[in-house]
Amino acid sequence: MVYKLLLFGIITFSNLLAVDELKEIKTFQADFTQTVTNESSKAISYEGKVFIKNNDRVLWKYLSPIEKNVFLLNDIVVIDEPELEQVIYTRLKEELNILSILQDSKKLSENKYESFFYNRKYEILIDENKIKQVSYKDELDNSIVIKFTNVVQNQEIPEDFFRFIPPSHYDIIKK
Repeated sequence: MVYKLLLFGIITFSNLLAVDELKEIKTFQADFTQTVTNESSKAISYEGKVFIKNNDRVLWKYLSPIEKNVFLLNDIVVIDEPELEQVIYTRLKEELNILSILQDSKKLSENKYESFFYNRKYEILIDENKIKQVSYKDELDNSIVIKFTNVVQNQEIPEDFFRFIPPSHYDIIKK
């Protein structure tokens, strides 16, 4: 279930880069804090860094509370879990349509947008043409808030940055 939540958040954010004011972005880098709050108001926060190139190359580097690297390369997801010495490979079942996010995003106010993706509502806060926060409710009715700091846009990211080759001692899981 944790993997589903992570994947859904990753896919969603990758697509949200296409909102009107940000359609010129070719790369995006930021520190992030992702907070998941359940219906009982219990919350867990993850911290890390995100790197996106041309919306088809994504790397979420989770640094806390656990180390994990999640790569999204077109429709393939690679989850590197160094602490468990394993890597999980999976293929996305649904096609990501970045253009539909662009066309369906609605500006609610000067810095606030709303978008619907896979029948879910997302609120996007933008400041100075940079995404500052994305929030939504997942399929378990958890509230997800992803805040971004130290945002850098359109700075070159080498292609091999998104390549992962598991160490020979890793367990390899294909889903």
